[in-house]
Amino acid sequence: MNADKTILLDIADGVATVTLNRPDRLNSFTAAMHEELRGALAAVREDSSVRCLLLTGAGRGFCAGQDLSDRAVAPGQEAPDLGASIETNYNPLVRTLRDLPMPVICAVNGVAAGAGANIALACDIVLAARSASFIQAFCKIGLIPDSGGTWTLPRLVGHARAMGLAMLGDKLSAEQAESWGMIWKAVDDDKLAEEAGALARQLATQPTRGLALIKRALNVSLDNDLDSQLDLERDLQREAGRTQDYREGVAAFVAKRAPKFEGR
Repeated sequence: MNADKTILLDIADGVATVTLNRPDRLNSFTAAMHEELRGALAAVREDSSVRCLLLTGAGRGFCAGQDLSDRAVAPGQEAPDLGASIETNYNPLVRTLRDLPMPVICAVNGVAAGAGANIALACDIVLAARSASFIQAFCKIGLIPDSGGTWTLPRLVGHARAMGLAMLGDKLSAEQAESWGMIWKAVDDDKLAEEAGALARQLATQPTRGLALIKRALNVSLDNDLDSQLDLERDLQREAGRTQDYREGVAAFVAKRAPKFEGR
């Protein structure tokens, strides 16, 4: 791995793999790391060959959230504007992951704490090593969950569990996260990279445009009433029915052959 880069980007077989690469700091974020990640995600969006994004971390952790030393407050200094940091870095990152017109898989290879946990949960499908854990660490330093945490957590695990996680800051194991419906699956540590890679390559062969429309529909479903969601399904199905992949899917079904989707 290139030790000079805090973000690694590899594109192969229709999959863009983005790796957080500050393993000595558990991949905690600095302003410079955010800038590199924005560039990598922009490159992913612009590359028409990419049909799935896989996000993971280097070393023994996924992401410990914000590197506090990057915005430490010295005695006598004015407190930093954390809202500005969120507006500039974390909010755009979460919006980008949610809005990318392709599946986004997160492979949590170790601790995911603070913003690191909520960035993982902003992805579409989350796999985690059995030794991994999720920690809403904000309360330990007098802050609130950010990076979408106060929105995502109650929708994934319910109000009571979200409140407990946010106020107590307890470590939640990958297996418990799976049991609570917070993540898709906990897998053996030595199988995580293999399973996440295989899933990403599988999704990269599927009708990408249709998957992007599924993502759009589900992401707004809990905030829509039934009538609004029915109207959205109508509109998105109309759009999906005009894709080349829909034509190919039907043709393959009728011909009893495997489809060859192109992602358009």
